Amino acid sequence: MSRTMDPRGPEVVSLAGDNLRVVDKPRHSKRAALLSTALRVTVKPALSVWSYAPGAPWPTGLLESVAGLLPAPRNATVEDIRLPQCDAEVIRAASPEHADTHAVLYLHGGAFLVGGLNTHRGLAARLSATSGCTVLNVGYRMMPKHPVSRAVEDGLSGYRWLLDQGYPPEHIVVAGDSAGGYLAFAVTLAILDADLEAPAGLVAMSPLTDFDPDRKLDQPGRPSCALFPRSAWRGFLRLVDLVENELLSDLLQPASSLVDADLHGLPPTLIQVGSDELVLPDAELMAIRLARSDVEVELQIWEKQVHVFQVAVDLVPEAREATREVGRFVRRTTSDGRRRVARRRRAVGSVR
Repeated sequence: MSRTMDPRGPEVVSLAGDNLRVVDKPRHSKRAALLSTALRVTVKPALSVWSYAPGAPWPTGLLESVAGLLPAPRNATVEDIRLPQCDAEVIRAASPEHADTHAVLYLHGGAFLVGGLNTHRGLAARLSATSGCTVLNVGYRMMPKHPVSRAVEDGLSGYRWLLDQGYPPEHIVVAGDSAGGYLAFAVTLAILDADLEAPAGLVAMSPLTDFDPDRKLDQPGRPSCALFPRSAWRGFLRLVDLVENELLSDLLQPASSLVDADLHGLPPTLIQVGSDELVLPDAELMAIRLARSDVEVELQIWEKQVHVFQVAVDLVPEAREATREVGRFVRRTTSDGRRRVARRRRAVGSVR
């Protein structure tokens, strides 16, 4: 592994040849530290209690209901739509440059269990502003009523909806955070399996990609995650098993570790993760597997940032910087995608 220091910017690390670029983001503001402390003394103990009985009838919809009381994002329009099996919404920031031609398919986080359109509307609006695109925020079906594969189906439905609205694949980026990061990869793989043209790019923020507990937990000396106790991961796995053993049919694929999937054909990918997160090994291993599958990938490691810190865009300066990075990536890949498609069409025409 080689490292090069740029005095004008972050440290860049090359791990797997030309396909993988690792960028260390060393900034850690006082507001970021305050958020980390607040989560350690509030949410983390609650998740520890949850982990002892993940299958109990917890009020999983409470967070989404409370988030519904928040004011609508400023300088953005929100239009409710209905996909075949779930609700979704079309979000456009004020005067986005490419709203009619470029789009982000967004899949929210929440361990396939909590959260929804309300909790992630602000982040989706921010991404519309930084990317200049329309954002389709998908309220996919979740546990415990549905297995993970139903969420993948809903994400694929969202992609088809964008195609039906006239958005070309080379102008679409699939994005998600946490469990939604898992879905961003899984939905894009489902797009390829359905013989649809791949999107221009993929963005995963603090993604879950690996269901193997040993690869994630058996790392002595790692800093403690500010949000998730180690017991919460095992509780989550027990819940996935409970739901899938009860609801999974022969027509559905079980949830699996995407780091072990065939990743060839995926588009250029941006992964953002905090340096102390429980899912840091997921992000690192996924980046390496993508690079080895001939996928261009940039892995950004943000120092001591909490899980999906981008949601705190109104509080934490690093969140604003990270969402600007996502916006730049979306603009770049959709522009590159347009050029790639144009070259491919010219090549086909020359053969004829």
